[in-house]
Amino acid sequence: MPPKRHLTARRVRLGAELRKLREATGMTAKEAAGLLESDAVQMSQIESGTVGVSAKRVRRLAANYACTDEPLIEALVAMATDRTRGWWEEYRDVLPQAFLDGAEVEHHAAYLREVVIHYVPGLLQTADYARAVFGYTNPGLSEEEVALRAELRMQRRAVIERDDPTPYETIVHEFGLRVHVSDRQASLTQLRFILDKIEAGQATVRVIPVEREHFAGAGASMLYLGGPVHQLDTALRDAPTGVRYIDEQPRLEQLRTLFRRVQSASLDPTASRDFIHRLVKELR
Repeated sequence: MPPKRHLTARRVRLGAELRKLREATGMTAKEAAGLLESDAVQMSQIESGTVGVSAKRVRRLAANYACTDEPLIEALVAMATDRTRGWWEEYRDVLPQAFLDGAEVEHHAAYLREVVIHYVPGLLQTADYARAVFGYTNPGLSEEEVALRAELRMQRRAVIERDDPTPYETIVHEFGLRVHVSDRQASLTQLRFILDKIEAGQATVRVIPVEREHFAGAGASMLYLGGPVHQLDTALRDAPTGVRYIDEQPRLEQLRTLFRRVQSASLDPTASRDFIHRLVKELR
């Protein structure tokens, strides 16, 4: 099978998980390739996600890697056989790969948990808000490029707006709700939009008030995406070089703990909704 021209986040993750299973046995790529009557080059391509792998081969590798975790094996098989062309592919070659990867992993997540300190969470942004953020933080972008980024962000909301919405809980700092990325009216519209999503049951929102004591989580922003099994969870964090994808289990456990810690510093959903209502009244 020739290498794929375009890598996808899902295929790359599948390859990474197969590599983890192999390395846990101490088996070399060449030895694993022998199980498939292949060679080390193709095994490297499978583990890097540049070529696909059949369900039969996934099961054969899992058996020889002594993996007896059936839910994990079935989840890997589902990843290998998924031929869905996501809506984000429309933006292939017109937006950076990171935008497509983010939309893809959100689409396949079993649940979403997010912490945002400085802005309104992306899944809850209005188009005007998104355009203001992209335009300000990327001054070299043309109006068309800003519009494309905002358009993709609006389409990402499908995961919480579809008939079977992905459970979504987000924690946002008061600062992120108060900052005017555009004008006063845009901020008012943005806050009302968040309330609409809360009332529709499409988002659980918790607010951290600015006067909250003993909160040192200014750098806690992250998006945690639950997988079909916990071994396939993923976390996204911003880094100086771009978005960092995290799938190492010890680090994921740390981020789960961090989320619970930030959650304990926030208001409960009802108090948070009332808090946002008060902010709306202030802007009227």
